[in-house]
Amino acid sequence: MRKRDEPVRLTKIYTRGGDSGDTSLGDGTRVSKLDARIGTSGTVDELNSALGLALAAECPAGVREVLMRLQNELFDLGADVSVPIEEEGRLRISQSQVDVLEEDCDRFNADLAELRSFVLPGGGEAAARLHVARALCRRAEREAIATSGEHTLNPVALVYLNRLSDLLFILARAVNAAEGREEPLWKPGSSR
Repeated sequence: MRKRDEPVRLTKIYTRGGDSGDTSLGDGTRVSKLDARIGTSGTVDELNSALGLALAAECPAGVREVLMRLQNELFDLGADVSVPIEEEGRLRISQSQVDVLEEDCDRFNADLAELRSFVLPGGGEAAARLHVARALCRRAEREAIATSGEHTLNPVALVYLNRLSDLLFILARAVNAAEGREEPLWKPGSSR
């Protein structure tokens, strides 16, 4: 058996095992690809891909380091969601990871201007990509909540997604600030 911190080794990418519409959970249980846990894991994967896209843009070094850590944590989250909670000793999102997200929120938010309106997604390229990631994170959170109505999930995973969306919003603002860009703000009824 593979050690907890040992990388996964993939020798063949296609297996034909999912050709009939089912796939394996992390514990080997076969389920439909329409299973809510698979859907949630897929949205977490979309979110991770959006972070990769944000990393492809110019980001301040401190933001880049956080995003790279988050990509690994999102794989942890996908593993958590894809293994039934009854399986003990498996990789789970922990409260300490949520605590670090909160520390990141406080650290990056400390020097930002106070919000006086809702921020529209945009600004520079990296910030806009982070706003897309934030929106995907909110969707992943909603799907995880719906999944938790059908299957017992690690409750800390839900908290993690909620806090992560806050952090992605703050990081988008921080990137715009670092680039000296004005944030696009909502002007209610401005097009009337």
